[in-house]
Amino acid sequence: MNTQPMRIAYLISKYPAVSHTFILREVLGLRERGIRIEVASINAGPPPARLTQVEAVEAASTFYIKAQSFAGALRSIVWLLMRRPAALLRGLRAALALSAPDPARMLLSLFYLTEAAILSRWLQQRALSHLHVHFASQAATVALLTTYLAPVTLSISVHGPDEFYDVPGSFLSAKVARARFLVCISYFAQSQMMKVSPGRDWHKFEISRLGVDTAHFAPRPARLTPLVFEILCVGRLVETKGQQILIEAVAGLVRSGRPVHLTLVGGGPDRAGLEQLVSDLGLKDNIRFTGAINQDHIQTFYAAADIFALASFAEGIPVVLMEAMAMEIPCVATGINGIPELIRDGVDGLLVFPSDVDGLAAAIARLIDEPELRRALGVAGRARIQQSYELSKSTDRLAAVFRSRLAQAPEQAI
Repeated sequence: MNTQPMRIAYLISKYPAVSHTFILREVLGLRERGIRIEVASINAGPPPARLTQVEAVEAASTFYIKAQSFAGALRSIVWLLMRRPAALLRGLRAALALSAPDPARMLLSLFYLTEAAILSRWLQQRALSHLHVHFASQAATVALLTTYLAPVTLSISVHGPDEFYDVPGSFLSAKVARARFLVCISYFAQSQMMKVSPGRDWHKFEISRLGVDTAHFAPRPARLTPLVFEILCVGRLVETKGQQILIEAVAGLVRSGRPVHLTLVGGGPDRAGLEQLVSDLGLKDNIRFTGAINQDHIQTFYAAADIFALASFAEGIPVVLMEAMAMEIPCVATGINGIPELIRDGVDGLLVFPSDVDGLAAAIARLIDEPELRRALGVAGRARIQQSYELSKSTDRLAAVFRSRLAQAPEQAI
């Protein structure tokens, strides 16, 4: 009987990351359950000054691929040439086959292969035989190529929806074919992966939802009749998050005479344009931008919120919605992708059509005008999280998936 603890390598595009703290919580939770996780990150994490204490500890033990520089890449390629020349040739063929005949994509694939070579050497030096990667996008392409270079099996956590928009460019079919199993965070994600893979591979898919710690994200005191209603939105400032729609909805609420204030938590390339929109609409007194906020301080903003709003055009199942719901903050969100699996319209929150400024404003206005509805949706939202999105249950489920799938002989799962 093998009594050695299970050891798994995690590959993440950027670790730790303010926008992906759920991965950090997942890693810590799996370790608590006896699974040893070693983390590799393609990109460097945030500057040390922006890290929490826990994140700083994680960063210190993370292997950063791009930090190995050209010299590290050359050493890894030479190392493979000396020890696994046939594997390096297979990896080269796979990289070129993925992207041919597009010269630009072929060049990009060679960069991915170089990162895979660095990762492959690290995996073999650490005697790690299974690689798990979050998101089926670029990092998963590096992981895919790594399976040709090193004797490792592969699994992928699929979130969506970005990679579903360019199926050929994301090499989803190849990833499904090569992976031992795939963990989908929603039925929506699973359905999109089924769409691009043959039925014979559907047995590889597992549903394992993300979750939040409802003890940590506890209910905040609700205000029945605030003088100014505080609306909170947490997310990167990018077009797909729909903050422009939310700002325009707030403008409509202000015109209708409702006292509202919106706080936008998050950084991103759209900040300057959104700030200009706020200025053009005369909303400088009604809208605040905080920039990116780490987990040590985010609860301060949740605690001050009367309503949480998300106007996204594309999402998986946002953890920020789970956090707000756990704190009994009534939520308004767009009914897209995986969100209806989390929020049942009129039961756990309110759902609106994406890009519908008037519909979003009307839903927020309804919450402002109906304190009992706010209370009821807040209580129901927390119950929903406790029932189906509690972090401890989600981590138990994921640990069970790893143990079950990796106990099988590789030829049965691949």
